[in-house]
Amino acid sequence: MTWIVAAITAALVFGALDAVWLGWAGPNFYRPRLGDILADSFRMMPALVFYAAYIAAIVWFAVRPGLSLGIGAAALNGALLGAICYATYDLTNQATMRTWSTTVTVADIAWGAFATAVAAAAASFAAAKFA
Repeated sequence: MTWIVAAITAALVFGALDAVWLGWAGPNFYRPRLGDILADSFRMMPALVFYAAYIAAIVWFAVRPGLSLGIGAAALNGALLGAICYATYDLTNQATMRTWSTTVTVADIAWGAFATAVAAAAASFAAAKFA
């Protein structure tokens, strides 16, 4: 039950944060900087695969240690996980694509760290309190 509560909480929190971010950032931040390399429409299946794998990673790498070491450890591990995962994506794009905005890279890494830390802390709290 602990892992189900953790996964559901992480999914809800991360999903809500990312929906707000992408709802604003898509047209206002990414489109002006990345333009033609963005898809014309959102593709649901790759997104669902990412979110399922990422939520599992949050639970394993951040919530699991957070349950024994506290919410601070969950948040720190979440921030590190988020920064590393988002840096992998953005820095690979920056290294291999003709055009990729450094501003996007920096913002994405910061966003990944923040959103993952919040989701991990919330999931760790919920799992400890309600499971």
